[in-house]
Amino acid sequence: MKKYFSVGEAAKAAHTTAETLRHYDRIGLVKPSKKDDWTQYRYYTEQDIVRVNTVRALQLMDLPLQEIKQVLEYDDLEKIIAFFERAEKKADEKIAALQFSKAKIQVAKADYQRNLELQRKSRSAFLKEYPQRVLLLSDTLEKPTLDNLWNYLSHFYEKVTPALKDQFFFEDLAGIYSEDGLSRLFAVCIRYVEIDGLRVLPKGKYLCAGCTEENREQTLQELIRMARTQYGVEPAFTVQLVVLSGILQWNYEVQVYVGR
Repeated sequence: MKKYFSVGEAAKAAHTTAETLRHYDRIGLVKPSKKDDWTQYRYYTEQDIVRVNTVRALQLMDLPLQEIKQVLEYDDLEKIIAFFERAEKKADEKIAALQFSKAKIQVAKADYQRNLELQRKSRSAFLKEYPQRVLLLSDTLEKPTLDNLWNYLSHFYEKVTPALKDQFFFEDLAGIYSEDGLSRLFAVCIRYVEIDGLRVLPKGKYLCAGCTEENREQTLQELIRMARTQYGVEPAFTVQLVVLSGILQWNYEVQVYVGR
């Protein structure tokens, strides 16, 4: 004897709404196995619920209800199997695309989490240990703008002669290097060979503070003052690392070397 479910019970079993089931009935997509002539109440079997779940799965593939209806009305089993094989392939492609998007989101999230940590540290000056870093300075760019940050590293790859390009690889960072009154944008080298424009930042302790464009100069001068008075160091250079704070927005982490 068949077991029947009310429209509410069937909706719950299929994780949908009673109104969705009524709509499927009205358009002839999923009709209940039984309908009370007097009350017009709908009653569904387990097979009906399977059909509802199939419809909902196909909707997730962005198929219109009319096309789904046509597929479910096939009387050729080979056609039905072929259709579901195509649908399965589409589902796999969609899952792969979502996983790729999720990975990108996770990378962006981690980046913003790092930026948040920098912002928290930026409330006051702090010491940070850095390894030796090798910078390639730009010949022309002096400060970051929307235009030159958009495709930042391409500028530095273009600076390298074609014969040496394969021997250079840069970290995904931007910043300003200042020495003797001259400021230039830089890229941090992961792999490099000796050419003009390289600067080596010594390993050791750097006095750091976060700042905005508006208070960058003030922050820089304060760190230089602290380096002189608290560490007895006359800074030979300064680094102002670009820290993304939003989409196409940035702040800085100012760094002043105070020794090993």
